[in-house]
Amino acid sequence: MNPIRTLALALALGTSALSAQAANVLVVLSDSDHLDLKDGKVFETGFYLNELMQPVKALTEAGHDIIFATPKGTAPTLDKSSVDKMYFGGDEAALKEGLAMLEKLGLTSESTSPVISLARVEQIGYDQFDAVYVPGGHAPMQDLLLSPELGRLLADFHAKGKTTALACHGPIALLSALPDAIAFTTKLETSGWAKGEGWIYAGYKMTVISNQEEEIAKGLLSGGEMKFYPQTALEAAGGNFVSNEAPWTSHVVTDRELVTGQNPASAPAVAAELLKRLK
Repeated sequence: MNPIRTLALALALGTSALSAQAANVLVVLSDSDHLDLKDGKVFETGFYLNELMQPVKALTEAGHDIIFATPKGTAPTLDKSSVDKMYFGGDEAALKEGLAMLEKLGLTSESTSPVISLARVEQIGYDQFDAVYVPGGHAPMQDLLLSPELGRLLADFHAKGKTTALACHGPIALLSALPDAIAFTTKLETSGWAKGEGWIYAGYKMTVISNQEEEIAKGLLSGGEMKFYPQTALEAAGGNFVSNEAPWTSHVVTDRELVTGQNPASAPAVAAELLKRLK
């Protein structure tokens, strides 16, 4: 059996499988297979293949252990639009390798997925994990930003200065650490602006898919419109947004424990920063 799956299943079953030699990285994905848009429209989505598999490949090749989790512990969904070699630098072989590795892990299988719930992660103990990574795709905009379980995990990592990495739409998950994420996002949806109070990441330099990039890519929504953009939300919460100079180019921002990548092209650089911090 795949060693990553063995580890995750062992944790889910409450048995000891943590390696003394390797770091243990928690990868948090969304439970959602869609994003609710304005005017009742719905966009089918999930996680982006490269944003998950490029860091997972780098981490496993470096000997680290990975545990996958979603808020409810249900199998995550692959955003089919991300199955494109352009997200792998135009490398068809790299795309196929990513798909093969995803298939081997069984992550998206309702019957064999190794994912555990964030409640189970809390039971296991946050101290068992050395870093957390949240990939993008639009799905985190649906549930991760409101997850109280994720908010507690992030607060613990923040207090202990433990590496917290996120890519593309993934950084929206940082909003879960607001004292009242639901009220904040509701205000943002209804009025277009909100004021974050007591956010643990206030003043941090960070990046996320930019408003400019969202505008360029809005054709993906087939005429739909997002309720708000991640850049707007993180700035409203108190984040210090830092953008790349040219859309869609790799860009990573680090500030204290926080590592954020701006777009799909940034996933390899986020992985490199993770590896550097886990040495």
